[in-house]
Amino acid sequence: MWYMLAVTLLWGSSFSLTGHILAGHVDGFFSVFVRTLIAAIVFVPMMTWRGLPAKLIVGLWLCGALQFGITYALAYQSFRLLTVPEMLLFTTLTPLYIGLINNALDRQFNPWTLLAAAFAVSGGMVIHYHGLTGDFWRGFWILQLANATFAAGQVICRRLLLARHPQLGMTKIFGHFFLGAVVISALLFGFFGHTDQLPQTPLQWGLLVYLGLIATALGSLWLAKGSTLVSVTALAIFNELHVPIGLVINLLFWGSDVPLIRLVAGCALIAVAVGINYLGAAHIRARQA
Repeated sequence: MWYMLAVTLLWGSSFSLTGHILAGHVDGFFSVFVRTLIAAIVFVPMMTWRGLPAKLIVGLWLCGALQFGITYALAYQSFRLLTVPEMLLFTTLTPLYIGLINNALDRQFNPWTLLAAAFAVSGGMVIHYHGLTGDFWRGFWILQLANATFAAGQVICRRLLLARHPQLGMTKIFGHFFLGAVVISALLFGFFGHTDQLPQTPLQWGLLVYLGLIATALGSLWLAKGSTLVSVTALAIFNELHVPIGLVINLLFWGSDVPLIRLVAGCALIAVAVGINYLGAAHIRARQA
């Protein structure tokens, strides 16, 4: 649980920092490439190949490519078609995809997962809702693909680590995750990036280094570790908690136009989702006893 809370705080604050310092100034594909490259540099010297099942290595590369490569490629494409409020609104559907993908892989229907995810999504939508403007449907579907690939990467990584039970520490296998991410992000920058939009100030470079070392490297490691210690329903809920945390941080440091009553109402719905998660887990344990 503590791993997930730490990741939520990291990523909630990173959202505001990125939006105010990098977005619109630094090429998005370059930002992703630098972040994944720094994270790879952190973990690759510690990683091992010997004794690891091929399926574990391939799976980690796939998860890294999904969570950082494909997801961000789709997200940056949607920036051309959606306003920022619309993007924030549509990303609140990620918990629902986590529940659906996990249920599909389990070949069963878990109503507790979907009910908790639905409340978490509702909370995010209450907080983020703005009137939809313009021709946004193409952007909506592109962003839903991004949400789905990000959710798939998390679910697959969690299941892979639980199933394989690697005896080595996470730091010795997580380099494979970021090798998959850096290969995809390098290709995307090579094909779609703009070299005339590289960082121009020490603040922009410093923020990229911080995001690579802390938010990307450490945050992704904690997310993977934490996902193996909580239920998939809790994983879905934690994907929504960055919404109120990010808005509170943004309100404190940059101001916000989100009414306080909507922020409180949205947080209350997310709290209901947390309660449903614990009730569902208790119900399943009682049934299995």
